[in-house]
Amino acid sequence: MSLPVRGRGRPVFGPAGPRRPRHTVRPDQLASLALPVGDDGVVIGVDGEGHPAVLGLIRPTPYDVTLIGGLWTAQVLALRAAATGARIVVETGRAAAWEQLVRATGGDGCGIALHEVGRVPPLGPSAGSPVVVVRDCGIRPPRGRVASGPWQSVVTLLPYLSPVAPGLMEKSSLVGIQRVSPDEAARIGRLMRLGPGETRALSTLTDGVTLWCTRRDRQFVMIRATDAESGLLGSARRMD
Repeated sequence: MSLPVRGRGRPVFGPAGPRRPRHTVRPDQLASLALPVGDDGVVIGVDGEGHPAVLGLIRPTPYDVTLIGGLWTAQVLALRAAATGARIVVETGRAAAWEQLVRATGGDGCGIALHEVGRVPPLGPSAGSPVVVVRDCGIRPPRGRVASGPWQSVVTLLPYLSPVAPGLMEKSSLVGIQRVSPDEAARIGRLMRLGPGETRALSTLTDGVTLWCTRRDRQFVMIRATDAESGLLGSARRMD
């Protein structure tokens, strides 16, 4: 049994190890240790400084995301979330638009699974088998059994600011907005408490750019598609 070894400091258990100088940095050197990625998750693009922007979709707590944007962006997010080990379940009324992704990820049940609107079964998420549900259900997604929960996040895709959008945005942990009309931008600015410059920018965003925001924080992010993503999905586009 190891006994305490006493020295000049507090007692330690086990044999005394080799003595080495301490590794220290001055306060003005701390910035050099900063990492551009602050969290684990899906790289959803780069910020204005070219640093990776990461979205943690796999969480032990419920997490809802509303994306007012295009199918291309939602599909890139689905592909990247699948690459992190999540099961991707797509609730959609346009299965044909997703079938190519299903084949590319190994087939239904292996990467991305498709279900008709309102027909998503219980998914049994867990820490070892997390789930990301993408609801591609048009402008008025119906209420159903699909809800966020521990290890199950829900991303709801809306093509534009529909009548149900304010309610979805209100309950979401995060909102993504791609290019919208000036009138829609003004309404979204009020709902999300955006500044005048951010509100004006929403009607001029280029394809592939999304404003990800809460009512306190916001960040413009551009998706840089990989060669594989571009070959599968084509170039970035806001409208489908």
